Amino acid sequence: MTEPTELFEVMATNRAMRRLKPDPVPDELIRRILEAGVCAPNGANRQTWRFLVLKERSRKEAVAALYKRAFDEVVGPMYARSEPPPGVAPERYAAQHRAVEYLTEHFADAPVWIVACLEETAPPTRMSGASIYPACQNMLLAARALGLGSTLTTRHLLHGAEADAALGLPDGVRSYAILPIGWPMGRFGPLGRRPVAEVTYLDDWGNPYPAA
Repeated sequence: MTEPTELFEVMATNRAMRRLKPDPVPDELIRRILEAGVCAPNGANRQTWRFLVLKERSRKEAVAALYKRAFDEVVGPMYARSEPPPGVAPERYAAQHRAVEYLTEHFADAPVWIVACLEETAPPTRMSGASIYPACQNMLLAARALGLGSTLTTRHLLHGAEADAALGLPDGVRSYAILPIGWPMGRFGPLGRRPVAEVTYLDDWGNPYPAA
């Protein structure tokens, strides 16, 4: 049997890093992350993805204000009333909440954002994300492999039209996610997830997959 490669270790320890140092990140590393992104699968290989590398403080602050509004209106109350998700201890969930609050207050401090977008001539559908989110995952894994922290956030989409305008996106381009990138304050480590056996079935829904 083939031995697992380092990729599996990267995936298993790729925590969402929401506390990022404001220190600069070399463009060479950002380029390598973007190169990983464009290796991703996408619909019909049309490659309609577009990536906005954002460093300009004023533009980040404009989007961060919308991000904070979405926290106050939706995300903060959700955390306050929610139980920890499966596989996550209460104290770890509380720490996650604090990290979310930190990112909310320091969103514009992340030295680099990669805004993942699609050029679209029609309204989004359930299939649209298949042409951008695999690229986001590739970039998250690349950042982790380079020792950089990030997280995939879509909260700005709660005020999507305003956010896209603040980002300066032209007509026919929509943002789907923002990846704030920087050197992490914390450490990478094991993820809190349900075991495969709890979420996988064989042939019929609900029929356990015996290999899990």
